Amino acid sequence: MIVITTPTGQIGREVLQNILDGPEPIRVIARDPSRLSPQVRERVEIVQGSADDAGVVDKALTGADTVFWVLPPNPRAESLPAHVLDFVRPLCDAIGRQGVKRVIGVSSLGRGTARKAGQISAIFAMDHLVESMGVSYRSLCPPGFMENMLRQVAPIRDRGVFSLAISGDRRVPICATRDIAAVAADLLLDGSWTGQESVPIHGPEDLSHDDMAQIMSEVLRRPIRYQQVTGEEYKATLIRHGATEACAQGIVDMSAAVDQGLYDTDPRTRRSTSPTTFRQWCEDTLKPAVLA
Repeated sequence: MIVITTPTGQIGREVLQNILDGPEPIRVIARDPSRLSPQVRERVEIVQGSADDAGVVDKALTGADTVFWVLPPNPRAESLPAHVLDFVRPLCDAIGRQGVKRVIGVSSLGRGTARKAGQISAIFAMDHLVESMGVSYRSLCPPGFMENMLRQVAPIRDRGVFSLAISGDRRVPICATRDIAAVAADLLLDGSWTGQESVPIHGPEDLSHDDMAQIMSEVLRRPIRYQQVTGEEYKATLIRHGATEACAQGIVDMSAAVDQGLYDTDPRTRRSTSPTTFRQWCEDTLKPAVLA
């Protein structure tokens, strides 16, 4: 039995589609099962509820061999450490009671070297807690997602600009969630692995935000520019859009760590280089969103 959390999220949805035709029975934890497609609802067992509910998690993990676990973001969290504990404690307790063999989690590049990296540091705390249970664990370690750019569709469409608190010329890896999901699906369907390892996923190339603006300009056939903002400006924007002080500061601290080379600590390898280029993602995903 495979258990998947966040089955309607960016990564979880794609993981589920990738393994739906596989040989293993699948169970999902879903707050709102109506958000699952009819095709999915017909083919999986659904445990309704939240992954921070101990009873829900215990029920979902009963008889499970492998779990795909994602710590969902919460822009309204009053404390990042408390948010991590709220979601990871039920998992750790259920692992011990239910005898789960393998867990796959979504973490980040820079694991083991990040200090004061905001949201990324919180995710690393999740890794350590799960590993402390002694379960076989694969920590998927991507950089920023290409899909994060969808949060800026409105300014890209209306003003031809996107903004972050990262230097325009800082080259960073970036990957598509479809590629993270592909790695996760392969691990979910492979019952042979044991032990605890990190699995870097770099994407196919390192790009600066100025590079990304140029690629977007070419794909969208209109001028797009990148505008770097200060950490305080970025934080104020996040709070204006509903983030709490703690969450906004966590994102600003994460941006600062990336700007200072957090992702450089995991060298790119052939195995860690995933296939979807930023240009292809812009054609497939960003362009339709901007033109909608």
